Amino acid sequence: MGDYSKALEFYQKSLKIREKALPSNHPSLAASYNNIGQVYSDMGDYSKALEFYEKSLEIREKALPSNHPSLAGSHLSFAACYEKMGDYTTALKALKNAYQIQQKAFEEDNSAFALTYSLFGRVYCRLKDYPKALENFEKCFSIRQKALSENHPYLAMAYSNIGDVHRLMENVQCNPLDCSLTYINLGETYRKMKDYTTALIYFEKGLEIREKKLSKNHPDLAIVYHNLSKLYLSTQEYSMAMKNIQQAIEIAQEKLPSTHPHLVEYKETFENIRKKM
Repeated sequence: MGDYSKALEFYQKSLKIREKALPSNHPSLAASYNNIGQVYSDMGDYSKALEFYEKSLEIREKALPSNHPSLAGSHLSFAACYEKMGDYTTALKALKNAYQIQQKAFEEDNSAFALTYSLFGRVYCRLKDYPKALENFEKCFSIRQKALSENHPYLAMAYSNIGDVHRLMENVQCNPLDCSLTYINLGETYRKMKDYTTALIYFEKGLEIREKKLSKNHPDLAIVYHNLSKLYLSTQEYSMAMKNIQQAIEIAQEKLPSTHPHLVEYKETFENIRKKM
């Protein structure tokens, strides 16, 4: 609380100086109001936070063009605050406002979208709309993966969010093959995070269901074998990697056309494993 109080004190001092020096509709005043609102939000005083966010937005709407990124920033501040308050419908509305502005202001893969997608994911998760949550977390991950280093905490958070949704989906009643897909996707997420032990657990759960429910030469089995081969390649268990990739290729050659992207990918993985043995 001491840190928040200190931050609030300095932001308020800055605001007083700006209020004396600048016209009442200057964007720098809006930035001060937004900063103070952020501190109140962090302190859990949401009504105060909203009060300052409103002041900030009011100035920005008058002073800035309708596609200015700072306007999107205001709506994102509202969205994050309403999410904390548990008002997910209003949070979603604010997010949609922010997103519409960002679409006018930025190229599609701009890093500014990452936070928006992450907030969308969190709100949809709270609303138990897990497919939409997953879709948005994956969009966030895609942007951050391009922009950030492999060990950046924001990238780790993006991985974690995807994993959390998969776990929540796992707890929802689903038919066995849907559950299998959830396990496999979760395994792939953990594999990319280099948590190979957990990845293997989920791959094996998914494989067990598919082996019971599908024919032995079903292409969906080949997908799991391929995932396992990539995992074993990463853990330097090359004989296990080779065993699984051969199973994947055998099924794919029987069931898929020779130009199918899956078969092409399996053969590439086979070559990668062969070079290591």
